Amino acid sequence: MIKMEQLSLARQVDMVFRELDDELSGLDSGIVFLQIRNNVIGKFGIRHYPVESRSGRLQVSGSGLNSQQRSSFRSMALEALKLKQKWTHGEISYEFAVRQGMIVVDTTMESNYNMANLMIRYPKHHTYQGANTESS
Repeated sequence: MIKMEQLSLARQVDMVFRELDDELSGLDSGIVFLQIRNNVIGKFGIRHYPVESRSGRLQVSGSGLNSQQRSSFRSMALEALKLKQKWTHGEISYEFAVRQGMIVVDTTMESNYNMANLMIRYPKHHTYQGANTESS
């Protein structure tokens, strides 16, 4: 059996979009998010925008992404991975909406670092010498 850490991040993103395909077919806007740790996607999903309701009735805004839009979305998500550099922990969010029949995607990448890991990696003589002298 293949372990997730053996798969490239691009392959994992492709798997995520294939898993979310049915859900995306019912949405015309929202945010797909990927939480990454050690270059492995741990948690992913879709943040739906609030559903409007008036006079006790739900307002359905659209018909969802068609197969071409979903394919284009997946391609844009994979292309955006090329912007990720040197970080292994964080979150990637893809905010999407259909505008005039075309899908529009904004990608946000958030890198996360852990200060405890940084302190372990650097011996004491390499830490910041005058850190306490700057406070007033």
